[in-house]
Amino acid sequence: MAKIISIVNQKGGVGKTTSAVNLAAALGALGKKILLVDIDPQGNTTSGYGISRKNLAATSYELLIGSCSAAQAIIATKFQGVDIIPSNINLAGAEIELAVMDKRETLLKNALATIQENYDFIFFDCPPSLGLITLNALTASDSFIVPIQCEYYALEGLSQLMATVRTIKRLYNPYIELEGVLLTMYDGRLNLTQQVVAEVKNFFPKKVYATVIPRNVRLSEAPSFGEPVIYYDRASRGSESYIALAEEFLKMN
Repeated sequence: MAKIISIVNQKGGVGKTTSAVNLAAALGALGKKILLVDIDPQGNTTSGYGISRKNLAATSYELLIGSCSAAQAIIATKFQGVDIIPSNINLAGAEIELAVMDKRETLLKNALATIQENYDFIFFDCPPSLGLITLNALTASDSFIVPIQCEYYALEGLSQLMATVRTIKRLYNPYIELEGVLLTMYDGRLNLTQQVVAEVKNFFPKKVYATVIPRNVRLSEAPSFGEPVIYYDRASRGSESYIALAEEFLKMN
């Protein structure tokens, strides 16, 4: 039975999609069976796996509103061990439709129940907001990973995220736990980076991954070629970091 994990931060530009794409690929390459569910209307996780967002027969939008099953929405990628439920701009209006549906917070959880036993891990790439789509992901998840960029406003908004999780824990999902905090866009030469790392470790004691994700040109280039970085440039620092993260993640699971 798959462990379900949301990759979430309502702040944009923190490396959330980069981490979803590349952690999933690294775990797949290590022999795990992964389902990556793109629930961000921008669909960058989908295109990061070389899948065109046009003319998709079924996406996470259809899955959420109940017009297709999880099995119908799954696409097998060309990368080892990774399947994906894609997303496109249709998802942008889903919040309005979901608002009037019964048991709207458990739609994703119920939709994935039929295929959960087929995978080791299921990851949600959440949108940069705390709306109904993210609520669905966190209600369905066993745990969540928070990517945080090593920049001045790193912890801004995180108290709001944690308050939202506490509410979800109380009302919908008593079992959800923080999986880990991932430091991204790391540059160890900067004093600011060291200050942010200390602040994050103080905010999340014992929950910060030892592996950090550096600023890396190859990591930035890989999505435009529709490949996770471990396939685009295996020897790059970005690739080595996500492989190390996958290994650290597996030790904890």
